[in-house]
Amino acid sequence: MARTLSQFTITPDGNGDYVLSLEDDDGETIDFTASFDQLDLITEAIDDALEADEDDLVADDEDEEEPAGE
Repeated sequence: MARTLSQFTITPDGNGDYVLSLEDDDGETIDFTASFDQLDLITEAIDDALEADEDDLVADDEDEEEPAGE
């Protein structure tokens, strides 16, 4: 079962990389070292997923709307 994300932080590690810390609802934290390029890929993947969800929501809203005047 997937854990629920409670919070996260991204901090520079002083060596040109970043530490991505993910904390779940139980307070367990997992730290990952990531490069700038890796974080950039993560943000692109998040944007793509959110845009796809937004497109689905807009399509659903358009399907539910009735033409004006009816």
